[in-house]
Amino acid sequence: MKKIVFLLFLFATQLNTLFAQQKNLDFFVQSAIQNSPLLKDYQNQQLSNLIDSLRIHALYKPQINAVSVNTYAPSYQGWGYDGAITNGANFGQQITFNQLLIGKANMNNQQQAIQLLNQSLQVAGKITEQDITKAITAQYITAYGTQQQIQFNQELVNLLKKEQVILTKLTESGIYKQTDYLSFLVTIQQQDLLVHQLQLQFKNDYGVLNYLCGLTDTSGVVLENPNIHLVVTPEIEQTVFYQNFFLDSLKLKNSDAQIDFSYRPKVSLYADAGYLSSFSYQAYKNFGNSFGFSVIWPIYDGKQRKMKHDKIAIAEQTRQQYRNYFKSQFQQQIALLTQQLHSVEQLIQEYNTQIKYSQTLIEANRKLLQTGDVIMPTYILAISNYLNAKNLITQNTISKMQIINQINYWNRN
Repeated sequence: MKKIVFLLFLFATQLNTLFAQQKNLDFFVQSAIQNSPLLKDYQNQQLSNLIDSLRIHALYKPQINAVSVNTYAPSYQGWGYDGAITNGANFGQQITFNQLLIGKANMNNQQQAIQLLNQSLQVAGKITEQDITKAITAQYITAYGTQQQIQFNQELVNLLKKEQVILTKLTESGIYKQTDYLSFLVTIQQQDLLVHQLQLQFKNDYGVLNYLCGLTDTSGVVLENPNIHLVVTPEIEQTVFYQNFFLDSLKLKNSDAQIDFSYRPKVSLYADAGYLSSFSYQAYKNFGNSFGFSVIWPIYDGKQRKMKHDKIAIAEQTRQQYRNYFKSQFQQQIALLTQQLHSVEQLIQEYNTQIKYSQTLIEANRKLLQTGDVIMPTYILAISNYLNAKNLITQNTISKMQIINQINYWNRN
């Protein structure tokens, strides 16, 4: 009965693995981008800015209003408001028209400010996508590395359990000591525990990955190889990160020009038509209209104009300092990451060489083990060395992918 239960459990495990979903890196990255509320916020801000652009146009179109003003100022025996001022009563029903005259250059400058703001939001969106891609890729690599360790250690456990059948017979025949056999069993149990621990770690890594992507998934999954390849980093001026400095420069120029526009004369046309009466004389004749224009010409404001231009100049100096610092940090970071990548690749080559020797030694000891010509501790030591080298290769391979991910982060243009 126990054997039947074990076989059913083994079949269910294999069936679950067989039907486990295979998901790749691109699936998680695209899911995270689609579910990002920050990216949706940037899109909505751009739509809102387009409305502001339309409002600017509407502001300089004719403004027509219906105005109703009705007042009565009673007086009694000389007490009350001065009739010369209030006329006793006023009754007005008018349609008013106002038109602010503004130059095309001023209008274009205000529209350019909206366009620059939207371009900044687009750049922010691209950078956010890069941040998301980098974070998701890093977590995916971490989960994939754990999955690789599970597969490798599980294969080793299966191999050791096959050896156990042979060693059991050799121990029963007295070729190996019972203590040596127990040491071998301990090694198998340690590997079983390691596989179980790695499975729990993978569940946690995969759960974090889904959390970052805004997904809910508890089904079995097999992560595909992320296939991370190094992409040549473009010149810094061509990256999306540098565009912010370029747009900031245009924004400052736009603000500087708007200061000058604000000091130009402002001309407004106005007109009204309707009924306006104090009822003091022939009220039925008080239908009429009026029209005119107004001019506002700034003359002196305590040199505030120069102060505003000075503030823009200081902001431009700050922008240049940040830009120069970014260029220096960018080059240093790429150089440092490239150096780390070469070091890790060299370590992987060295460990691969060690793996070949370890595998050869294990194969030789396995053959000798079956004939009883090698002591058990020697075989266990060979397995231990192979495990260490294999795990170090896995760790350095994951480190290599993580470094490439960090370098590729800067290649967005």
